[in-house]
Amino acid sequence: VQLQASGGGLVQAGDSLRLSCVVSGRTFALHDMGWFRQAPGKEREFVGAITGGETKSPYYGDSAQGRFTIARDNAKNTVYLQMNSLKPEDTAVYHCAVRNGYNGHIYDSRQYLYWGQGTQVTVSS
Repeated sequence: VQLQASGGGLVQAGDSLRLSCVVSGRTFALHDMGWFRQAPGKEREFVGAITGGETKSPYYGDSAQGRFTIARDNAKNTVYLQMNSLKPEDTAVYHCAVRNGYNGHIYDSRQYLYWGQGTQVTVSS
């Protein structure tokens, strides 16, 4: 399984970005997908996730709630993260991941086995 994240960049506070993550593999539609971020000197943080199958239920971390939207297009093996009203504290490397463990919470990074290389998001004030 390979994941390719893209869409990051340098933006100003208040701007928007849409991240994309293309996943190889035939079973993409079945798996929950997550977005995590990590800023320098900080721990990895859960941003959002979306369940697989037909439900496609979204979950958001506290920092993303109300500003970010996660979606997926199973026909394109792609998961998206729409980020609006960006703040300088959103600056981080954003990683997408495929969940393969279902004995814990969807926001727990240990539930995810496959990770993309990440895309840098920098928000200037």
